[in-house]
Parts: sequence; C-alpha cells; structure tokens
Amino acid sequence: MADATHDDVGYVPPAEIEEQDLYHAKSWITKYVFCQDAKVIAIQYSITAIAIGLVGLVLSWLMRLQLGFPEAFSFIEPDDYYQFITVHGMIMVIYLLTALFLGGFGNYLIPLMVGARDMVFPFVNMISYWVYLLAVVVLCASFFVPGGPTGAGWTLYPPQAILSGTPGSDGGIILMLVSLALFIVGFTMGGLNYVVTVFQARTRGLSLMRLPLTIWGILTATVLALLAFPALFVGAVMMLLDRILGTSFFMPSIVELGEHLSYGGGSPILFQHLFWFFGHPEVYIVALPAFGIVSDLISVHARRNIFGYRMMVWAIVIIGALSFVVWAHHMYVSGMNPYFGFFFATTTLIIAVPTALKVYNWTLTLWRGDIHLTTPMLFAIGFIVTFVNGGITGLFLGNVAIDVPLSDTMFVVAHFHMVMGVAPALVIFGAIYHWYPKITGRLLDETLGKFHFWVTFLGAYLIYFPMHYLGFVGVPRRYFELGDTQIFDQSVGDLNAFISIVTFIVGFAQLVFFFNLYRSYSKGKEAGPNPWRACSLEWQTAETPPGHGNFGKELPLVYRWPYDFNVPGAKEDFIPQNMSQSEAFPKRKAAAKTSRSRAAKK
Repeated sequence: MADATHDDVGYVPPAEIEEQDLYHAKSWITKYVFCQDAKVIAIQYSITAIAIGLVGLVLSWLMRLQLGFPEAFSFIEPDDYYQFITVHGMIMVIYLLTALFLGGFGNYLIPLMVGARDMVFPFVNMISYWVYLLAVVVLCASFFVPGGPTGAGWTLYPPQAILSGTPGSDGGIILMLVSLALFIVGFTMGGLNYVVTVFQARTRGLSLMRLPLTIWGILTATVLALLAFPALFVGAVMMLLDRILGTSFFMPSIVELGEHLSYGGGSPILFQHLFWFFGHPEVYIVALPAFGIVSDLISVHARRNIFGYRMMVWAIVIIGALSFVVWAHHMYVSGMNPYFGFFFATTTLIIAVPTALKVYNWTLTLWRGDIHLTTPMLFAIGFIVTFVNGGITGLFLGNVAIDVPLSDTMFVVAHFHMVMGVAPALVIFGAIYHWYPKITGRLLDETLGKFHFWVTFLGAYLIYFPMHYLGFVGVPRRYFELGDTQIFDQSVGDLNAFISIVTFIVGFAQLVFFFNLYRSYSKGKEAGPNPWRACSLEWQTAETPPGHGNFGKELPLVYRWPYDFNVPGAKEDFIPQNMSQSEAFPKRKAAAKTSRSRAAKK
C-alpha cells in the first residue's frame, strides 16, 4: 500500500525524512502536568480557558444586575462596574476565545488531522501553555492589588488608562499590561509550532489542497496572530513605560486636578492604531478557525462534500489578508481625515465579499444533503444564522455616516457580541460535541445537547436583538447608570431588566452542558473509532482516544481529500483519506482484474 498503483487517486511520495523521536513521560507529573503531548496540552489549554471564561461570565452577570436593576444592588459601585467591563472584555476576547480556538483545538486537531505524531517542537509547546497559565494568574492577581483591576475599558485607551482618576490606575493597569505581554509570548511559541507542524510534518500524500478546512482556518488565524500580536505587545510595553518610568509615547501634555503632569508630546491616537491593528485581525483570529470547523461539521453531518473547496480555502486566505487593512473603521470618531474614512469603509465592505462566499458555500453544501440534525449540526447551523445577522449589522457600522452616531451606543455592543461572542461560542460547543467522542471514547447525550442548543441559541437572540433597539434610541454603552434623565421612555428600563433576566437563564443553562460533559465521561454511550463516519485522519487512529504518537506503528498514507461522501460505487457512504482507490471500490477492482485476465487469454 506504500506505493501508488495505476488506480489510486493520488500519488503518495516516498518518505524524505525519518519520523520524529517522541518524548516518553517518565512519571505521572511529566505525563499529565508538565506534559509534551499536544493532546494533553490541548486539554490543559481548554480547561484553563473555560475556567477563566467562567470568571468573565460572572462579571457579565454583575454588569447586567446593575443595568437591569439600577440602585438595587448597593455592593456594585461605579468603579466596580468599569472594572467588570474591562476584565470581562479582555478575558472573553483574548484569554478565552483565542486560547481555546488556537491553544485548545489547534493543539488537539493539528497533529491528528495532518497525520503527525505530535507537534514539531513538543517542549516549546509545553512551555507555551505554562506561560499562558502565568498570564491568566497575573490577570487574576489584579483583583487583589490595591485599587483592584483596571477600569479603563477593554481597549485600554490612554491617557485615561493610566491617570489616577481611573479605577485600577496603579497596580491594576500594570498587571493587565504584563499579563497581555506574557500571553503574547506564550502564544508566539505555540503559534510557531502550529505553522511549522502544518507545513513540515504532514504525512505522505497530504498536500495542502487535501487539508481539512479546520486546519486551513487555524493555520491562517495563527499567521494573522503572529503578525498582529506584536502591535499589541509593543503598545503594552510602551504604555508600561509611560506608567512606570514616565515616558510619553502615548501621553500628551495634560493637566490633572489642576496639576500639570510631566508628560508631553505623546499621541493617544498612536495607541489606538496599534491596538486596532491587532484588534481587527483578532476578530478573524477567532472567526477563521470557526469558519473551518463549521465547514467540517456541515460536511460530515450533511453527508456531502464541501461545495467549492478551493474557493473556501482562498476565501480564508483573502479574509486574513484583508483583515490588516480595515482596522481604522474602529476609529471613525477619532477625527480621522474623511479620505481615510472612505478608504477604510471601502475595504470593510470588500472584506464582506469572501465572507459572503463562505456562507453561500455552506448553504450549497447543505442543499440536497442527507442532513442529520445532530447536536453538532444544530450548533453549526446556529452559527451560520448568527454570523450572518451579526455581519449585516457590521455593514451598518462599516459606513462612516452611520457609525458615528451609533459608535458609543448599545448597538455596537449587540453587533460585537453577536459576531465575537455568540457565534464563536456556538462553534465551540458544536466542536466539543463533535470531537468529544475522539477525546474520551464516549458520546455526549443528544437530548441534553439539544436542550442546551435551543436554550443557548434562542436565549442569545432574546439578549442581543433588543440591544439593537436600545442603540437606535441612543442608549449609551459603558454607562454605570442612565440617571433620572427623561430622554428615554419606560421601554428602555423594561428592556434592560428583560435582557438581564434572560442573561441569567442562559448562563445557568450552561450547567446542563457541564453536567453532560461530566456524566458522559464515565456513563456515556461508547462511541467507537468513527461514530460520525467522517473521512479526515483524526477519526482513523488505531486507538480511541488516540495513544501516544497518535497513529500506532505506521503513519497513515493519504490518497484523497477529506470530503469524499456518497461517492457512487463506493462500498460506504464515506471514504477515509487513508483509503486507496482499490480498497474503496472493491467491485471496480475485481472487474478490472477480470477484464485484464480476459485480455491476457485473448
């Protein structure tokens, strides 16, 4: 089987390098704690990210208590509210979503999907997790320093972020910036691993155009992060120097409480450019892995090959490239030249084109498919609907004339959470339901899963759709309370109360998901090696869960792409990537053998 024959789909080249030597753990600690196995590191990343994400969820509840029922909870002070906003936003965007998609799914899926034993640099991979954990610990430590965590808003704009009137302007902002710098260092080690593994450790026969779209999404997002995170790193270091040493990178001449501070000559707008040069690619650092995962979920659970595979690949790459030329649409209200506003509004509309192509391709993949409404499929479809809705409101905000009046209203909160909160969360849940059988060998309960989906999906719309209305009537974001103003009618207060109640219901419904994870780990139905009858390599391992080295004695040979579903004449409705043509079509092989024997007799 190592050599290609005339009836194989693709030529499998001979091995050019020897297999990598794996690190073998010597003790329980080196096997499960300081572990170099990418699968264990992936679980460590995921548990840590979900744990800190739960902290962010609780902070959002505290904010909703104040917004829904102002003055009812005396323990929530204005300073507390702004600190909750800041830490909640940073946790969810950076420490949860980025870490979970790249550190969690990236570590687990890349070696398995590319047919590798492990990451190319296992020791560096291990260090990347521990640096990430240190970054999380430093962030949490900011709750326990005098003044508490920073309350500058999750964008950390100077000069406000480091002036004494801002909550957490002492230890809080310093620990936040140090934590971000540590996170970027840890990610850089992991990200280099992901890129090198995909390009250098693919198994024989696995060309780039035979990679699953999940890997294309994670790979492109990793490249974006490696290029975009340095801008945030530089911004964090420069602001640390402004705060600690009194430099003036971002601090202009400024008077505070009648006292002329020693700063002078800095540019607050420079920080905004640095932040959003990272900040907008960050949207796609989260979205692109989600796009890839959704593509695979839809293909597997609709039993259809992905429509327009090459178009999907190029759309991912083009979206990644364009994400670097749209950052300043977050800065329309900063006083930029109208010509720059025109440029960034235009590029914002252009980036919607490849994104729309992906939606069309998902829809055409579903068209006339044998759709199985499993829990992963429900979450995948929910993502498409949610991302389209969030993307449409993004087209509003990409237009300068509309963005300026809506910029500091709840409309932006609704749009941002639909695109960067709800949509990625739906993908995360769908991916966990899909790959949990590979990780544990057991299926999650479908009844509990579908209950979890419907409460989460419908609840998210009940939370964020009303926020669009609040934004249209001018309700500002980041306000502790609206006071006794008569500008807004009673509907604003009633809607805020309604949103807060639904937020708690949806939040507590996630307990069903965690109960499902816990119960199914020991009592769930045994999954077998390939419960979804998928084609990609992670389902073709010798053991489930995969053992050390992933693929037993020999690495798989790849003969085809990962989306061969319902091929006419095949013995099954799917053909694994590592199955040759003669194995997939035994009748065709027998007929060819008979034909050759007859020809020989003649």
